[in-house]
Amino acid sequence: MTTRPSTASLLEDARRLLPEVVAIRRRIHAEPEIGLNLPRTSATVVAELESLGLPAAQGRTTTTVVSTIEGARPGPTILLRADMDALPLTEETGLDFASAVPGVMHACGHDTHVAMLLGAARLLVERREAMPGNVLLMFQPGEEGLYGARYMLDEGLLDSSRSPVTGAFAIHISTEYEAATINLRPGPEMASADTIRITVRGRGGHASAPHLAADPIPVAAQIVLGLEVMITRSVDVFDPAVITIANVVAGTTTNIIPETAFLQGTMRTVSETTREATRANIRRVVDGIAAANGVTADVEIQPGYPVTVNDPAFAEFVSGVARDLLGDEAVRPLGAPIMGAEDFSYVLQRVPGALAFLGGRPPGLDPLTAPQNHSNRVVFDEDSLAVGVALYAAVALAHLAGA
Repeated sequence: MTTRPSTASLLEDARRLLPEVVAIRRRIHAEPEIGLNLPRTSATVVAELESLGLPAAQGRTTTTVVSTIEGARPGPTILLRADMDALPLTEETGLDFASAVPGVMHACGHDTHVAMLLGAARLLVERREAMPGNVLLMFQPGEEGLYGARYMLDEGLLDSSRSPVTGAFAIHISTEYEAATINLRPGPEMASADTIRITVRGRGGHASAPHLAADPIPVAAQIVLGLEVMITRSVDVFDPAVITIANVVAGTTTNIIPETAFLQGTMRTVSETTREATRANIRRVVDGIAAANGVTADVEIQPGYPVTVNDPAFAEFVSGVARDLLGDEAVRPLGAPIMGAEDFSYVLQRVPGALAFLGGRPPGLDPLTAPQNHSNRVVFDEDSLAVGVALYAAVALAHLAGA
């Protein structure tokens, strides 16, 4: 194995670029877009890439952007990913560059991801004459539950470079972690996410005579509790599952027993074995409780993102690059998987790679009370973006050098 290339100048150069990176981030933040079609955001990405002399190919069905930085010498390809979409929230941060779009906000930091990857592209273009191989830049919409990465894979993302893609890397900022730290783990890092929908069907009637009806509401309540008991009694605590019923709808007024009650929520696991077993157990619990109460119930479990699994060797490689770049103290191993989900998981099913969390909690905020990702009050430490820029570039250069 060759020695990793020096990262001494990367962090310094990334800090030099920081004002430009922050400006791009703020421009995207002020005009957020949600979903799979992000015309303003993708136009910004295309313009920035073209200013670097890079090609910018857009998707056929969504506003994806793909670009390749070709090195001067032949070699493999590494993929770097940034997601671009925002969330349906009304921003209440008070920032002077806060969202100007009512009800839409970059509350998960995807605006920072785009800006960091564009900054890294600039560093890599400056070094392409010494680069053996290629860097495939992946800018994707629809990460927030809309399978944006899968659209890109279906459209041939991994075939868009001249050489095989042998590694993949993504950064996700989070206020859960101290500013400018890198946090990751080998193996399962983030959970799968399936949607549960349950319709309990009874028999309506007058609220004064429940014995003449078949009330679905208490049955629905038993199902919610039964699922919680099932989790504690059928799932290994070291291979966990989480079920949250987050939406309950039944009835129209005070004196009518309704025909139906509707429940929906989410199921999270960190292994495919527990995922399949928990799906079966949900159906067993729902069917059993419904039958015991003389009603019926329909269960729909909609598959969502799979478990995000970091390749162990690649995760250790990223940790080593980050230690070289930032020092040992800045690299923090995650002790357990996170029960949130990520569609970078689809890329990691096809290519060995890793996702790392960049600490973005502003200094001075209490980690227990600081607004987290998906809060409409979340604020990220912009100085930390230089670390993300440098790490994207350092991982790419080290991988292509064969480290």
